[in-house]
Amino acid sequence: MRLKTARFSIALMLAALTLSACASRNEAPVATVTDDDDAFCRAGGAAAGSSDYVACRKNRDVQRNNEASKAARTQRNLNETMINTPYKP
Repeated sequence: MRLKTARFSIALMLAALTLSACASRNEAPVATVTDDDDAFCRAGGAAAGSSDYVACRKNRDVQRNNEASKAARTQRNLNETMINTPYKP
């Protein structure tokens, strides 16, 4: 009886671990993204707080949001194609 319970517990833990990995797909840590943007804008010669720096950061945010939207749209289109295309063996 204990062996059955142990196997069930292990299987449940593996399933939970697998599903939790899917939940965090394509999410970059906020601190890393912010540091990269800061370094990118400073490398362009903009001082922190200047109007050029603020414009650079805004542009980076817009670019990131556009890429995320494009990736989501591509995934949606693929899902639609797969659902609407019948399988013919």
